[in-house]
Amino acid sequence: MQDNLRIGIVCYPTYGGSGVIATELGIALANLGHQVHFISYDKPFRLDLLSAKIFYHEVTIPDYPLFEYTPYELNLTSKLVDVAINEKLDLLHVHYAIPHASAAVNAKKILETYGIDLPIVTTLHGTDITLLGKDKSFKPVIEYAINMSDVVTAVSESLRSETLEHFNVKNHIVTIPNFIDLSLYDIKKNNLHRSNYAKIDEVLITHVSNFRKVKRVYDVIEIFEKVSKVISAKLLMVGDGPERLAAEQLCRAKGLTNKVKFLGKLRDVEKVLIISDVFVLPSSTESFGLVALEAMACATPVISTNSGGISEVNIDGKTGFLSDVGDVSKMANDTVKLLEDKNLLDKFKHNALVHSKSYSLHNILPQYNRIYKELCQLKKNK
Repeated sequence: MQDNLRIGIVCYPTYGGSGVIATELGIALANLGHQVHFISYDKPFRLDLLSAKIFYHEVTIPDYPLFEYTPYELNLTSKLVDVAINEKLDLLHVHYAIPHASAAVNAKKILETYGIDLPIVTTLHGTDITLLGKDKSFKPVIEYAINMSDVVTAVSESLRSETLEHFNVKNHIVTIPNFIDLSLYDIKKNNLHRSNYAKIDEVLITHVSNFRKVKRVYDVIEIFEKVSKVISAKLLMVGDGPERLAAEQLCRAKGLTNKVKFLGKLRDVEKVLIISDVFVLPSSTESFGLVALEAMACATPVISTNSGGISEVNIDGKTGFLSDVGDVSKMANDTVKLLEDKNLLDKFKHNALVHSKSYSLHNILPQYNRIYKELCQLKKNK
């Protein structure tokens, strides 16, 4: 069996954890010598195409007057068939059950008519289970996509359990946590850069998200307002999304505009996290909480909720503090507790950095690589 594989990766190209993980995984696989083909409707957010081993295939959406709604899944299925045949893919790794895994399963069935066996690895990231999974109209499709995949992985034990609880899953689900490339976080704190946002006697609190309802960005502002009444502080809001405008309006209504800065989407969030004192993530649920892990890799403690997989990442009383969803008073008090005690803050910073190393790319990548090799060996033995 050949050591280097031709791997197709299907992911959302947008600003978010699943796209980041899929992209970083593909880059790492290419560095191992595998040929990696990204397939999506746009170039993934963090993808750098300056590699002889990385390729991008755009899923184009023709504007047919026949369709009232854009048939993205059909176009994706057709593109997967085309790339699999012409690039001689060994396997597909798709991120999200629908539409990606369902499209991949359909493509696999079509490819069988050409005498081609294409194994599918499906990674569940959360929204496909926690949000779409609550819509009964999607349930049969999600179950089919999961059960027809050759290997299924989930990014946390919490997500794995929730999937098994809410769906009739016959397939075994392997938990492989999200990861970070620690080399990206090997940067020094830039005090000159920090001075652009906060004075030397001010603390810097940060939030990073896609500004959707699940992230509870209004809670971030409520928490900061309470903290800023006790400690001189500034807040950086990184990212963009449907809740951003309302969040900005809330800051104006509370008279916080001179203390809160909205930075929009940033490619290199680590440059902001490294200068932060505390990271706040009050989400109603997180299947994993990748950005919390990124904060820890920058030696920044995390104030978060205890919902979903975040409690597997943020260790209460060690790397940060956990609270129930919506308990902004406790989250604010925990933030103040950290920021008022320099020794405690330094201890948490150290703990966060050490804990983040257990999620290094070096530790997680071999797990995926082993799955790929085993699938290709099974295909060869058929």
